[in-house]
Amino acid sequence: MPVAVRQRARLPAWLLALVFTTFAFATDDYVIAGVLPAISADLGVSQAAGGQLVTAFSLAFALAAPVASVVTAAWPRRGLITGALALFVLANWAAAITNSYALLMGLRVLAAVAAAAVVPAAYAIATTLAPEGRQGRYLALVMGGLTGSLALGVPIGTWVGGAFGWQATFGLGGALGLLALVAIRATLPETPPVPAMPIRDRLAPLARPQVLLGLLGIVAIVLGSMMVLTYLAPFLHDLAGAGPAELGWVFVLAGLAGFAGGQLGGRAADRWGPDRALITGVVGFAAVMAAFGAGWFLRPVPLVALLPLLVVWAGVSWWIPPPAQTRLLALAGSAGPQALALNSSAAYVGVSGGGAAGGLVLGAYGSGWLPAVAAGVELVALGLFWLAGRSRG
Repeated sequence: MPVAVRQRARLPAWLLALVFTTFAFATDDYVIAGVLPAISADLGVSQAAGGQLVTAFSLAFALAAPVASVVTAAWPRRGLITGALALFVLANWAAAITNSYALLMGLRVLAAVAAAAVVPAAYAIATTLAPEGRQGRYLALVMGGLTGSLALGVPIGTWVGGAFGWQATFGLGGALGLLALVAIRATLPETPPVPAMPIRDRLAPLARPQVLLGLLGIVAIVLGSMMVLTYLAPFLHDLAGAGPAELGWVFVLAGLAGFAGGQLGGRAADRWGPDRALITGVVGFAAVMAAFGAGWFLRPVPLVALLPLLVVWAGVSWWIPPPAQTRLLALAGSAGPQALALNSSAAYVGVSGGGAAGGLVLGAYGSGWLPAVAAGVELVALGLFWLAGRSRG
């Protein structure tokens, strides 16, 4: 009996390869936050301008994902993923040897387009190949590569950048992509292409006011969180004098807290309902931002004193998305599947908006204003979901 249990619990190699693939993509996107000061100093641009590398990656992903899913619908899945991973590897290794900000920006867009072609396909493959009754678990594992990157990939990338230069961080991103490519090629069985859904049909839910407002709420939620995450390095440097070595440990704690927060947020949405869980998360986020703001007037603050706040911040940041997505699904009604597909693009629009808006705040007013503006954006998100509920009638 124990042997049978172990066999049932064993995860297939192709699933682990997909998890590692999303881990590599997310690490490549988020790791900019850990090496932002070094990139900015070396390329002779402001940290606000350096943060736009995150904006470019995320916006390119958001725009390319729905287009790529239509254009590549008839392509063999394994060939699509390995080809896109090869492009991702080349883009990162080229970034590792460039000293041009403009060229680096273009290479970030190229890497994002490669990721945009793979991630939706990875989600679809996970549910297609999963045994009956385990589709949700398999999908959650593939999506878990995103939060796992914060706990492991970003700290390692930050340490590599601090020890060997920011170019080495992109070299690491390429190496992760190459490992993912080899794993996919060795383990992923060929799956039939999925029927293509025209872009017009994909965008049809936007005609429903409650869905549009809900998606805008998703954008605002992610935007507020990413304003702080993207510019966490300059904020903690200004507040506590933190350097690259300390940032690595901060990202480890943030990743672990984020994973726990996401699980708790999902359970809270099931137990309390999405509205109550969402309000709890947003209020918690605003409270942490207020505490950061108060700490700004007491700076310098020892980093160890900020660690509990950083853990709570990461936890509530990842607590919020599950109830928000559950609320969006309820608002969409029969258009739920299409709305959830648009949710990924909305999230990446939020990531890009967080980089852009945070850069504007950083450049105009300094990092001390980031928490206040981020809290305001989260409260706007709550208002958008409230309006969405009223528009549904």
